[in-house]
Amino acid sequence: MHVVVVGCGRVGSGLAATLVGQGHTVAVIDRKATAFRRLPEGFTGDTIVGVGFDRTRLIAAGIERADALAAVTNGDNSNILIARTAREFFNVDRVVARIYDQRRAAIYERLGISTVATVGWAIERVLRRIEPETTGVEWVDPSARVCLVERVVPASWAGHPLVGIEVDGVARVVALTRLGVAQLVSPALLAQEGDVVFVAAAGDRIEELDRRLASAPASHGGNH
Repeated sequence: MHVVVVGCGRVGSGLAATLVGQGHTVAVIDRKATAFRRLPEGFTGDTIVGVGFDRTRLIAAGIERADALAAVTNGDNSNILIARTAREFFNVDRVVARIYDQRRAAIYERLGISTVATVGWAIERVLRRIEPETTGVEWVDPSARVCLVERVVPASWAGHPLVGIEVDGVARVVALTRLGVAQLVSPALLAQEGDVVFVAAAGDRIEELDRRLASAPASHGGNH
């Protein structure tokens, strides 16, 4: 997978290093060449000096073959412009923008641009949007018997009841974020592509939940 990361601050540099460590190709764009000092020694990705919404800089970064782009500069306006350029001009499928203003984040979620807030786990959250198969655990009880996990709903589940994801004694869907708005899940609620669900799961059986999500949904609800 080829990923373009715009912004080489703490989040951008950490994200780029993580992606390279996972075997992906990465190009990092930043306005200041000195920002690339944050990258680890021996970083094998490309570095491009320039503004992230400059199409020539994006092309130099390989945007035309990119599978994903992460706009993680320090400015909402820049990140929005970069993300929209990637999505609307270069047709990049997976686009993530770091947005500080959550009211604006909801608007851009509706345009198909995933957003992450300014939180300590920003790198992990961006990775989950770029790589839906990336697993994430939000909370674990002290005994490790129950945990809360976040998952991106696969396109194959669109139009099917979200409760179909549930497995008796293993996993229970408790909430979701759709188009930037969080809500509790009712039995009749149907999944939409891009939904992010929060699932309470048995700590030692998370793999069963992931297999359930990866499989074709049944024509009926969950296993109750």
